Amino acid sequence: MKNFIAILTVFLSLHLFAQPPQQLPPREKVEALKIGFITKRLNLTPEEAKNFWPVYNKFQDELEKVRKQRREAFRPDETFEGMSDAEIEKLVDAEIAQRQAELDIFKKYHPQFKQVLPIRKVALLYKTEEDFKRKLLEMIKERRGGRDGF
Repeated sequence: MKNFIAILTVFLSLHLFAQPPQQLPPREKVEALKIGFITKRLNLTPEEAKNFWPVYNKFQDELEKVRKQRREAFRPDETFEGMSDAEIEKLVDAEIAQRQAELDIFKKYHPQFKQVLPIRKVALLYKTEEDFKRKLLEMIKERRGGRDGF
Protein backbone atom coordinates (compact mmCIF):
# COMPACT_ATOMS: atom_id res chain seq x y z
CA MET A 1 0.00 0.00 0.00
CA LYS A 2 2.83 2.37 0.91
CA ASN A 3 4.49 1.76 -2.43
CA PHE A 4 1.20 2.25 -4.25
CA ILE A 5 0.74 5.73 -2.72
CA ALA A 6 4.32 6.69 -3.55
CA ILE A 7 4.02 5.41 -7.12
CA LEU A 8 0.68 7.16 -7.60
CA THR A 9 2.11 10.45 -6.33
CA VAL A 10 5.19 10.22 -8.54
CA PHE A 11 3.00 9.29 -11.53
CA LEU A 12 0.75 12.29 -10.94
CA SER A 13 3.76 14.58 -10.59
CA LEU A 14 5.27 13.31 -13.83
CA HIS A 15 1.91 13.64 -15.51
CA LEU A 16 1.78 17.30 -14.47
CA PHE A 17 5.20 17.93 -15.97
CA ALA A 18 4.00 16.43 -19.26
CA GLN A 19 0.93 18.68 -19.48
CA PRO A 20 0.98 21.76 -21.68
CA PRO A 21 1.71 24.83 -19.52
CA GLN A 22 -1.76 26.31 -19.98
CA GLN A 23 -3.63 23.32 -18.54
CA LEU A 24 -3.03 24.07 -14.88
CA PRO A 25 -2.59 27.45 -13.28
CA PRO A 26 1.06 27.88 -12.28
CA ARG A 27 0.28 27.97 -8.54
CA GLU A 28 -1.68 24.70 -8.68
CA LYS A 29 1.04 23.04 -10.73
CA VAL A 30 3.69 24.09 -8.22
CA GLU A 31 1.55 22.83 -5.33
CA ALA A 32 1.06 19.46 -7.03
CA LEU A 33 4.80 19.17 -7.64
CA LYS A 34 5.47 20.10 -4.02
CA ILE A 35 3.08 17.42 -2.73
CA GLY A 36 4.81 14.81 -4.88
CA PHE A 37 8.24 16.01 -3.78
CA ILE A 38 7.31 15.88 -0.07
CA THR A 39 5.57 12.52 -0.36
CA LYS A 40 8.53 10.94 -2.11
CA ARG A 41 11.13 12.40 0.25
CA LEU A 42 9.28 11.62 3.49
CA ASN A 43 8.28 8.12 2.36
CA LEU A 44 5.08 8.38 4.37
CA THR A 45 3.27 5.25 5.46
CA PRO A 46 -0.46 5.21 4.65
CA GLU A 47 -1.24 5.93 8.33
CA GLU A 48 1.28 8.79 8.45
CA ALA A 49 -0.08 10.26 5.21
CA LYS A 50 -3.66 10.09 6.49
CA ASN A 51 -2.71 12.02 9.63
CA PHE A 52 -0.05 14.30 8.15
CA TRP A 53 -1.76 15.88 5.12
CA PRO A 54 -4.70 17.48 6.97
CA VAL A 55 -2.29 19.11 9.46
CA TYR A 56 0.08 20.17 6.70
CA ASN A 57 -2.73 21.64 4.61
CA LYS A 58 -3.93 23.77 7.55
CA PHE A 59 -0.33 24.85 8.14
CA GLN A 60 0.05 25.86 4.49
CA ASP A 61 -3.29 27.70 4.48
CA GLU A 62 -2.27 29.80 7.48
CA LEU A 63 1.15 30.53 6.00
CA GLU A 64 -0.40 31.55 2.70
CA LYS A 65 -2.72 34.04 4.41
CA VAL A 66 0.22 35.69 6.16
CA ARG A 67 2.34 35.65 3.02
CA LYS A 68 -0.47 37.19 0.98
CA GLN A 69 -0.74 40.02 3.52
CA ARG A 70 3.03 40.41 3.34
CA ARG A 71 3.02 40.63 -0.46
CA GLU A 72 0.29 43.25 -0.33
CA ALA A 73 2.05 45.33 2.34
CA PHE A 74 5.69 45.13 1.31
CA ARG A 75 6.61 45.36 -2.35
CA PRO A 76 10.20 44.31 -3.04
CA ASP A 77 10.43 46.64 -6.04
CA GLU A 78 9.74 49.67 -3.84
CA THR A 79 12.58 52.20 -4.08
CA PHE A 80 11.30 54.28 -1.14
CA GLU A 81 11.70 57.41 -3.21
CA GLY A 82 9.26 60.04 -2.10
CA MET A 83 8.56 58.28 1.20
CA SER A 84 9.29 59.87 4.55
CA ASP A 85 11.47 58.12 7.11
CA ALA A 86 8.36 57.55 9.24
CA GLU A 87 6.59 55.83 6.32
CA ILE A 88 9.61 53.65 5.61
CA GLU A 89 9.92 52.75 9.29
CA LYS A 90 6.25 51.76 9.36
CA LEU A 91 6.76 49.59 6.27
CA VAL A 92 9.83 47.87 7.74
CA ASP A 93 8.09 47.32 11.09
CA ALA A 94 5.18 45.69 9.23
CA GLU A 95 7.63 43.42 7.40
CA ILE A 96 9.17 42.29 10.69
CA ALA A 97 5.70 41.66 12.14
CA GLN A 98 4.81 39.55 9.10
CA ARG A 99 7.95 37.47 9.47
CA GLN A 100 7.14 36.98 13.15
CA ALA A 101 3.64 35.85 12.20
CA GLU A 102 5.17 33.20 9.91
CA LEU A 103 7.45 32.03 12.71
CA ASP A 104 4.46 31.85 15.07
CA ILE A 105 2.71 29.55 12.61
CA PHE A 106 5.75 27.27 12.49
CA LYS A 107 5.84 27.21 16.29
CA LYS A 108 2.12 26.42 16.41
CA TYR A 109 2.31 23.50 13.98
CA HIS A 110 5.64 21.98 15.02
CA PRO A 111 4.09 20.07 17.97
CA GLN A 112 1.27 18.92 15.71
CA PHE A 113 3.74 17.58 13.15
CA LYS A 114 5.53 15.73 15.95
CA GLN A 115 2.22 14.10 16.92
CA VAL A 116 1.65 12.67 13.44
CA LEU A 117 5.23 11.96 12.31
CA PRO A 118 8.44 10.69 13.90
CA ILE A 119 10.86 13.55 14.67
CA ARG A 120 13.23 12.42 11.89
CA LYS A 121 10.45 12.92 9.35
CA VAL A 122 9.53 16.28 10.86
CA ALA A 123 13.13 17.42 10.46
CA LEU A 124 13.18 15.97 6.95
CA LEU A 125 9.95 17.84 6.16
CA TYR A 126 11.57 21.19 6.97
CA LYS A 127 14.66 20.30 4.94
CA THR A 128 12.52 19.02 2.07
CA GLU A 129 10.57 22.26 1.90
CA GLU A 130 13.83 24.21 1.58
CA ASP A 131 15.14 21.75 -1.01
CA PHE A 132 11.91 22.15 -3.01
CA LYS A 133 12.23 25.95 -2.99
CA ARG A 134 15.80 25.66 -4.23
CA LYS A 135 14.83 23.19 -6.95
CA LEU A 136 11.92 25.38 -8.03
CA LEU A 137 14.20 28.42 -8.31
CA GLU A 138 16.65 26.37 -10.38
CA MET A 139 13.81 25.30 -12.72
CA ILE A 140 12.69 28.90 -13.13
CA LYS A 141 16.24 30.01 -13.83
CA GLU A 142 16.67 27.28 -16.45
CA ARG A 143 13.43 28.26 -18.20
CA ARG A 144 14.63 31.83 -18.37
CA GLY A 145 17.76 30.67 -20.12
CA GLY A 146 20.09 30.96 -17.17
CA ARG A 147 19.41 34.63 -16.55
CA ASP A 148 19.34 35.37 -12.85
CA GLY A 149 17.79 38.82 -13.13
CA PHE A 150 20.70 40.72 -11.58
